Amino acid sequence: LTLALPSRNLLDMDTFSKSDPVVVLYVQGSGSSEWKEFGRTEVIDNTLNPDFVRKFVLDYYFEEKQNLRFDQEPPGSHSAVLGVQDFLGQAFVALGEVIGSQRGRLERALTGVPGKRCGTILLLAEELSNCRDIVTMQLCANKLDKKDFFGKSDPFLVFYRSNEDGTFTICHKTEVVKNTLNPVWQPFTIPVRALCNGDYDRTVKIDVYDWDRDGSHDFIGEFATSYRELSRAQSQFTVYEVGQEAGLGGWGQPHAGANPPLRPQVLNPRKKCKKKKYVNSGTVTLLSFSVESEFTFVDYIRGGTQLNFTVAIDFTASNGMPSQPTSLHYASPYQLSAYALALKAVGEIIQDYDSDKLFPAYGFGAKLPPDGKISHQFPLNNNADNPSCAGIEGVLESYLQSLRTVQLYGPTNFAPVINQVAGAAAQVTDGSQYHVLLIITDGVISDMLQTKEAIVTASALPMSIIIVGVGPAEFEAMEELDGDEVRVSSRGRYAERDIVQFVPFRDYVDDSGNQVLSMARLAKDVLAEIPEQLLSYMKTRDIKPRRADP
Repeated sequence: LTLALPSRNLLDMDTFSKSDPVVVLYVQGSGSSEWKEFGRTEVIDNTLNPDFVRKFVLDYYFEEKQNLRFDQEPPGSHSAVLGVQDFLGQAFVALGEVIGSQRGRLERALTGVPGKRCGTILLLAEELSNCRDIVTMQLCANKLDKKDFFGKSDPFLVFYRSNEDGTFTICHKTEVVKNTLNPVWQPFTIPVRALCNGDYDRTVKIDVYDWDRDGSHDFIGEFATSYRELSRAQSQFTVYEVGQEAGLGGWGQPHAGANPPLRPQVLNPRKKCKKKKYVNSGTVTLLSFSVESEFTFVDYIRGGTQLNFTVAIDFTASNGMPSQPTSLHYASPYQLSAYALALKAVGEIIQDYDSDKLFPAYGFGAKLPPDGKISHQFPLNNNADNPSCAGIEGVLESYLQSLRTVQLYGPTNFAPVINQVAGAAAQVTDGSQYHVLLIITDGVISDMLQTKEAIVTASALPMSIIIVGVGPAEFEAMEELDGDEVRVSSRGRYAERDIVQFVPFRDYVDDSGNQVLSMARLAKDVLAEIPEQLLSYMKTRDIKPRRADP
């Protein structure tokens, strides 16, 4: 995506004129504290309200905490040798904050000069379109050359995109239609960028082959077209005249009307050289051609979709007494527990996409005071009417407070909290809200059948479930819930979508004890599937992104 950086009301550091500002962008590597210069804007002379022309092009990853730093500096400066008298201010921001803000527009105050207002920087994020259209087309052929001795041909098509240097790159193969000279291939879908790299007039070459079991497929013929020619089939008759073989002129203009004189000809240059009366090796007809836009995760976030984050933490006795160093809930003065690390790793990224930063947080598997009743969805803040905590730090505070007041017990039941979040997700299904439930647990699930039923029901709702396993236990049951290999099912019903992502926390712990790196690794894996899961819900419900106001 591109990032524009207009700034307003900057410090005036020049005596006889206004400042000549430049913005320097620094990026921080995932799990690293080191800042590296990414690039600089141009210098704009004599202004305190610069509108920089240069935009920064950044790769955006939802699953990573992409920290950015913007320094306002005078021209020709370098941060390593910059004097206090030259510094105009700086701002820190995560890229996710910009994407998650309204219309991808975030204003941030510049700081760093004691006792002075340094002005503001306005961050404007816009996704590069890069030709996001997807084409669906269907073709058939008529009277192709017979290539098999004991039968007819087994034809298939191979599509090639032309490159800048005149070479061709294969971009699609149809299926083989057995034993026919008049095949009808199944409709297929291909991104426009794969077909022509976004250049609508670039040559698309199509070869026709007869399939052979040993891989030595017989060449039947070829023809050429372009995306622009193909796309005319949406509004005109779908048959085109071909006058020459591929590479020597391409397809002619389409013929309108019910009885066009010719279909696209499949030509074999080798046969044309040998036979004077050679006409063609058959014809190909474009039966249908349609285009639709492929919406992205950023489209929905910019359109106002909010991610609602809910946390559920395992308070079963198998975690060990929280006051003991062997407990998975034990937090020393020097480092956080595995539970707290997992919570921060995921929550600190997702919170950028939630405008109110209020997160419902629950515990399960504990006995609650005063009567010792077992609960599988008790609010960590002890407020049943409003279980939301203010920010990830608020969730952490409530979690630590609960450890001091409840008794760890059991069993390990997931279904109640999944159903709780599913109930909230079912209230708003128009695409404006999407729920992400994080379950952090240490052990073997006790209510597998009920949990499967809850997941199957939830798969039809705007929600995803992340399960992080902490500790040394085996997590085979969690792998089953993940559904990557076999879709989760319950009583004959299969989940509509794959909405569960499970990871064992131990796989991401850094050997050197670097907790920041461990958290970055964990977040990258568990959050990577969320954008696709959100898109799959929107697509199955035919929900398009709301258009952001200009």
